[in-house]
Amino acid sequence: MAEQNWERDVLEKLAMSAIQEQRRARHWGIFFKVLTFGYLFIILFVVMGWTGKSETPLSTGRHTALVDMQGVISSDSAASADNLIPSLQEAFKDKGTQGVILRINSPGGSPVQAGQINDEIRRLRVKYPAIPLYVVVDDVCASGGYYVAVAADKIFVDKASLIGSIGVLMDGFGFTGTMEKLGVERRLVTAGANKGFMDPFSTMRPDQQEYAKQMLAQIHQQFIDVVRTGRGKRLKETPDTFSGLVWNGQAGVMMGLADGYGSVESVARDVIKAEEVVDFTVKEGFADRLAKRFGAGVMSATGFSTQSKITLR
Repeated sequence: MAEQNWERDVLEKLAMSAIQEQRRARHWGIFFKVLTFGYLFIILFVVMGWTGKSETPLSTGRHTALVDMQGVISSDSAASADNLIPSLQEAFKDKGTQGVILRINSPGGSPVQAGQINDEIRRLRVKYPAIPLYVVVDDVCASGGYYVAVAADKIFVDKASLIGSIGVLMDGFGFTGTMEKLGVERRLVTAGANKGFMDPFSTMRPDQQEYAKQMLAQIHQQFIDVVRTGRGKRLKETPDTFSGLVWNGQAGVMMGLADGYGSVESVARDVIKAEEVVDFTVKEGFADRLAKRFGAGVMSATGFSTQSKITLR
């Protein structure tokens, strides 16, 4: 009987030891899985650029500061005032900056965003009078892009760059004929005689169309005033200057829309005399872009977005 009890005790101890060993192995397995997941997440975090670029670039002394404005100008794009203004501020504030180059490759976009960037450039030029700001145009600097560019000391282009398009448009679609063909009735209830203004499923009234034209004419005049202020006597006005036409860089120089030919490298080397170029562009992280897109989607879903939008392009 005692021998059986001894054997049973030994078996129980062996079983408990095996169970404890399994538990320890499971715990260590979970620990290493969590550690591996965290390591992979950090790598993904860095590679995807979720953190953005918030640190000040490293410079080795005298340099040319570069800020990029790429793509359509809007509040939820990389070429937004929220991204461009901090970039420009850091570029001017750096003690080694001898001059700032704003490289533009944009077909235009929001007049509000373009106006805010233009205002900030002019403010920074007054605050830092010893630091010039030059615009270098890549493929295109039209409409809202040109609205921003005219705040610079000088504009440099390539002979084949596209420049100009000093005009305003409000675009949208009308589906009233399609609705009738499909036998679909539009039921729109509003409080306010013009609340359905520019609704794509309703016929546009003549008085509303005239109001839209007057509003666009006012914004167009604001654009013209900004160009005349920025370019001054360099601008050689013709009847087509403010018609919305776009010109190549060679014609733009002849018309006074630009000052000459140049690239980032040539302007840094020959004009600013600081060949080292340091990029101060704020790189928007994936999380920031996602948040902006999500915010825009919420606005649209809740009915706070317009069917038509005003753009400088």
